[in-house]
Amino acid sequence: MTELSQLFLYLPGMIIFLVGSGQVRNWFLARRADACVTAGVISCKHVVKKDKKDREIYNYYDVTVEYRNPKTGHKERLAVKSPTEYVTAQQVRMYWNRGGGKPVLAEYREEFLFHPWVTMIGGALLILLALEQNRGREVQAMVCLSLILIGAGLNLTIAYACLKKRRLQPLEAEIMDLYTRQISRERKILKGAKYTYYPVVRYELNGQENLRRCNMNSSGKHTFRPGEFLTLYYDPESGDVLEKHARAGAAAVGLLLVLTGLLSGASILSVVL
Repeated sequence: MTELSQLFLYLPGMIIFLVGSGQVRNWFLARRADACVTAGVISCKHVVKKDKKDREIYNYYDVTVEYRNPKTGHKERLAVKSPTEYVTAQQVRMYWNRGGGKPVLAEYREEFLFHPWVTMIGGALLILLALEQNRGREVQAMVCLSLILIGAGLNLTIAYACLKKRRLQPLEAEIMDLYTRQISRERKILKGAKYTYYPVVRYELNGQENLRRCNMNSSGKHTFRPGEFLTLYYDPESGDVLEKHARAGAAAVGLLLVLTGLLSGASILSVVL
C-alpha cells in the first residue's frame, strides 16, 4: 500500500471526528441555561466581499434577531454574522460562549442521526482503525471496527427507545415556501448546478403561530410543495418540536449493527484464543 493511499484511510475518521467535536460543543452549550436563548429572525442579508482580482474575501449572512434578555426581561435586537442563511420569522437558538464571546446562531432544534458523543468517538475509532491497519495489526483494527458497529447500533436502538417513551403528539404544519441552498456550481466536469431544497413551514402551538425552516430536505424541487402539509411531532413535556418520531426501521438497523459487531468480536476472540 502506497503512502498516499495510507493517508487517505485517515480522512473519513478525521472528518467525522471534526463534525462530532463541533456537535459536542453545541451539545454542551445547549445544556447551559444561561448560555442560550430563543430568538426570532428579523432580517437576513447576504454579504459577499471580493478583492480587486475578484477573489472572495468574505462570504457570510448578516442576521438580525430579536430575543428577550433573560436578565432584564426586555426584548432586544442584535446583528449576528452567520455562515447559514435563515428565513424571516424563523425561530433559532442563540448561544454565548464562556467569557462573553460573540453570539452564535443555530437551528431551533438540531436532530442528529447519531448522538454527538457517538459521532466524535466513532471518528476517533476510525482514525485508530486506519492507524492499526497501516501498521499491519489486523486484530486491533478489527477490534476498532467491532466497537464502531456496536456503538452505532446501540445509539440507534437507544434513540428509538427514548423517542418511544416521549409520547410525541402529531402536529400539522403547512408548507409556506422553499428555502433553496446551492451546494455546487456548474463546472467543466460537473454539468448543471446542484441545489438542496428545505421546506419552510408554519404551525400553531399553544395559540402562537410559528415559522420554521425544517432540517429535512430533498434534491428534488417538487418534493415539497407550498400549500401541502407536513407532520411534525410535539413533546408536551419538554416543549420541543421534532421532525422525526420513533421509527422501527432505525431500531432494526441498530440491532443488526450490534449483532454484526458482536459476531465480529467473537471471530477475533476465536483467532486470538
